[in-house]
Amino acid sequence: MKTLPLTPAALLAVAMFSTTLLQGADAAPEIRPFTIQVEDSVLKDLRERLEKTRWPDQIPGSKWDHGPDVAWMRDLCDYWRTKYDWRAEEKKLNAVPQFKTAIDGIDLHFIHVKSKHANATPLVLVHGWPGSVVEFMKVIEPLTDPEKHGGRAEDAFHVVAPSLPGFGFSSMPKEPGWNSGRMAEVIAKLMARLGYDKYGAQGGDWGGGIVRWLASTDGAHCIGAHSNFPGGNRPADETEAKKDVTQAELDRLQQRNAELADHRAYGAIQGTRPLALAYGLNDSPAGLAAWIIDKFWAWSDHEGDLNNSFTKDELLTNIMVYWVTQSMPSATRIYYESQHNLPRPASMSAFQGGGKPAPIGYALFPKEINVPPRAWVARNSPTMIHWTEMPRGGHFAAMEQPELLVQDVRTFFARVRTAAK
Repeated sequence: MKTLPLTPAALLAVAMFSTTLLQGADAAPEIRPFTIQVEDSVLKDLRERLEKTRWPDQIPGSKWDHGPDVAWMRDLCDYWRTKYDWRAEEKKLNAVPQFKTAIDGIDLHFIHVKSKHANATPLVLVHGWPGSVVEFMKVIEPLTDPEKHGGRAEDAFHVVAPSLPGFGFSSMPKEPGWNSGRMAEVIAKLMARLGYDKYGAQGGDWGGGIVRWLASTDGAHCIGAHSNFPGGNRPADETEAKKDVTQAELDRLQQRNAELADHRAYGAIQGTRPLALAYGLNDSPAGLAAWIIDKFWAWSDHEGDLNNSFTKDELLTNIMVYWVTQSMPSATRIYYESQHNLPRPASMSAFQGGGKPAPIGYALFPKEINVPPRAWVARNSPTMIHWTEMPRGGHFAAMEQPELLVQDVRTFFARVRTAAK
C-alpha cells in the first residue's frame, strides 16, 4: 500500500501528540505562540454571503429608530465586501505577540506584550460583549511604552489581553456553568501561569465585573482594578438614594435611561434564548454586523454619526473576529450562564484566591450604558479610591477615547503603587 506524505499540519499534530505522551499529565502547562491565519475560503464565502444579503424593508425616514439604518448598513456591507482588507488588519493584529494555553478545558487565546521596563506593572485588560481584544489595540503601546506617549517610565505596564472563553480565538466551552465569575478564575490562573505574582486589572462591560471579581476575590495577587463600567444600583430607601447625590447626577441618569429605553432587549434575549438568536447571527454576516453595530450606535458618543467615533475598518475588524471564529453563539451565552445559577463546570480545577480586597477605581464616560451617581457606586465598592468623570466617550472607551482611558489608568495605578509602599 502506498504511503502518502504527511502535510505540515499533520506532522505538527503528531509532534504535539507525541510530546504530550512523553511529558505525561503532570507536565508544566504549555504556552504556545499563536498567529491569526484565516483561510482564503472563509473570506470568499463571506463575500458571497454579503453579495446575496436579503435586505429588510424600512419605514421611510425612520433612520435608526427601529434598529440600524438600512442605508447605513448597506454602505457598510458594500465596503466590507469590496474595499475592506482583512489581510491588512490581520497583519496589524499579528504584529502584537499572541499565545494560547489550555486552562480548565479552555484553549485560551491572549495577547502578551512586555514593556522594555523590567519592573513594569503586569496589567490584564478584559473585554466584554460585543467587544474583543481588538478594542485594546490603540492602548497597548501607550501602556507598555509610556515615554513615547506622554508618560513616564514608572507608568509602564506589561499588558495581557485574553479573549474570554467562548469569544474570538479562545475555544468554546463544552459544558454549562461558564459564567463571568468562572471566566475571572481562568484569568487569575492565566496571570499566575505567566509568572505574575502581583498584577493589576482593567476592564469594561463584562470585563468590568470580572476585574471587580479579581480585586475582591484574588486580592492576594490583584493589586487593584480599574473599570470604565461603574456598577451602582439605586438604593431601595429613598433617603439613602438621595444621600450625597446631586440633582445633576440624577438628571444625567434619567436622561441616559430615556435614551436607552428601547435598547435593553438584547440582554433579555441572550440571557434566556441565546441559541434561537445564534442561528441567524452565525449564518448571515449582515445580520451579525447589524446586531453588533446596534450596540456601538447606542453606546458611543457619536453625536448622530457613528463615523465620528469609529472608522469602518475598526468596526469591521471587531465584527470579523466573531465571524471568522464563529464565536457569536458561544459569546452570547455569557448572558445566559451569568443569569442562571448552574453548577460549576466539571473541567474546572480548584481555585484559591484570598487576601485583602484590592482598591478599585472608576472612569465614567458620558455615553456609558450605566451612569450612576458616584455615591451609589461607592456603596457597591467599599474599596473605591478613584473616580473620574470623563468629558466625552462611551462604552468602548479603549477604542473611542484611548488617550483619556490610558491617562486615567496611569493615574489610578500610580495611587495604588504609592499606597502599597
